[in-house]
Amino acid sequence: MKRRVFGAALALLGGSPLQAHAALPAGLTLPESGRTSADALFAAPLIALDGQRTQLPRPQSRPLIVNFWARWCGPCKVEIPELVALAHRHGDVQVVGIAIENDAEAVRDFARAYEMDYTVLLAREGGIDLMRALGNAKAGLPFTLAIHRHGELAAMRLGLMTREQLDAAVKILRA
Repeated sequence: MKRRVFGAALALLGGSPLQAHAALPAGLTLPESGRTSADALFAAPLIALDGQRTQLPRPQSRPLIVNFWARWCGPCKVEIPELVALAHRHGDVQVVGIAIENDAEAVRDFARAYEMDYTVLLAREGGIDLMRALGNAKAGLPFTLAIHRHGELAAMRLGLMTREQLDAAVKILRA
């Protein structure tokens, strides 16, 4: 059933199931039809670690890997060092972490302890709705998006991403 749905989605995008299946690594999914824009992400009110309200700027020249996470999420704690390493390996890709949290000070301390030297923001109460608007109907964590430099969703994953999956997402963004 999953393969048939995947093939049908691909046909809508003008590709064949075999082409996309080979191009899309295991564990990554295409956005649902009609959810190819990340506009909700760029319009969402977010909080910087200094407590100031902000919005994620639309990418201009670099694609994005956006990871939704929380301090209490075990798989997120496993994934964060891989995201840190990804940011160092692929300087042409911007990594952004969005915490589903309310306490900027606690997130700042956590980010420091995990050496998260990429952009970290808080979604506060709107985080669950934002994830759902971006295609995560279950609102589970971690949730990662690969976004082209023009703001279009290229791939997503609900659940822990391996180094290989993260590198594959970067490869998709560079294609």
